Order: sequence, then structure tokens, then C-alpha cells
Amino acid sequence: MTGTTPIRVMVVDDHPMWRDAVARDLSESGFEVVATAGDGDQAVRRAKAAAPDVLVLDLNLPGKPGVQVCKEAVAADPSVRVLVLSASGEHADVLEAVKSGATGYLLKSASTEELRDAVRRTADGDPVFTPGLAGLVLGEYRRLASEPAAPAVGGEDQKAPRLTERETEVLRLVAKGLSYKQIAERLVISHRTVQNHVQNTLGKLQLHNRVELVRYAIERGLDDE
Repeated sequence: MTGTTPIRVMVVDDHPMWRDAVARDLSESGFEVVATAGDGDQAVRRAKAAAPDVLVLDLNLPGKPGVQVCKEAVAADPSVRVLVLSASGEHADVLEAVKSGATGYLLKSASTEELRDAVRRTADGDPVFTPGLAGLVLGEYRRLASEPAAPAVGGEDQKAPRLTERETEVLRLVAKGLSYKQIAERLVISHRTVQNHVQNTLGKLQLHNRVELVRYAIERGLDDE
């Protein structure tokens, strides 16, 4: 929960029994299940209408693949967090999901309690990955950062946004792969304060999600400081 307000969740899966079971488990755990969907097109429409905090999304969907649903949902509402819940642990699927805007990736072999915890942490903006996948994703961040970025119109450095000392400090720890909870403990500030710093930084840099934020930080060598 976030304070006294239930976390709003939408569950997307093409298997009715699995979808209903996940929705039921989350609802019984105190989450507010605001919508469900069984195919990609339906998922995009209902996500826009229901405005969930967290979209629990399967990748293998009829009509429109999960990664495309993720892209469109995040584009329509950058505040939505996407937690992929998939049977596939293939590295290519994980990386494609993250590049599409997913905050986390959990295998369907996870326990009910692991799923509940993942949804809570995803709602808080923390990256949540099945053990063994977090290092893979951080490695991909670094690979992306090593690729030349397109030059900004008018020169990026001429109008580089100024971050506060604390925002830069938080950004450096995000680039090192720390969760918001770990950053809060390291800096002795609240979890909510970390979230606020990240949101302010995203706004200043005109970035949309954690993937872009980490790439920005690594390109500037903040992860090595």
C-alpha cells in the first residue's frame, strides 16, 4: 500500500485461469485490481481507461505482443509502472521488455508472496527482477551507454540542466543499480524523498523512465564515481 491508498493494479494475461488467479490473489492481499485483459489491443485500451499504478503484464499475448503493450502504455501514461510476469527467462525477452519501459521482470515460477512484494516495490519505482536477471539488465544499461547517442539539436551541453547536489548523488546511486530503498538507507533519507529526487531529475532531463535515466548517468561516468 502507499499510505492508506491501495495500489491500483491491472493484470494482463491470455490464459483466463492464470489471469483470474493472479487478480484474485492480489485483490485478497489488499491491492485494488482495476482491470484485466486477455489480449494486447484490449490491454492498451483498458490501461488508458483504468489508469493503474502497476501493470502486471505477460509478454506472450494475441493481437499485440506484450513489449508493444508496454511501450504504448508507458507512452500514454509515463507514471504507470510495468511489471512483466512471464514464463520466459530468455535474456533477449528480458532486455526487450526493459527497453520497452518495464520496471521489472518476474518469472511465473515466483511464489505468490514474491509477486505481492514485486508489485509493491514496482509501485514504489524500484527495479524488480528475478534473481540472476538484475546483473544482465545493468550490463545492458552499460552497453547502451557505450553506443553513440544522437546529437541534441542546438548542442546538448550548451543548455545542460543543472541538478542539485543531492539529485546528482541519487542519480549516481541509481546508475550503480541500487534500489530506492537502498539509496534511502545509504543517504539516510526517506524512500519518498528518493522518489521525489528521481522524478525531479527525470523532469529536468526530459527523460521518461529509469532505463533512460541510467543510460544518461552512465554516459557521464556517474556510475564510476
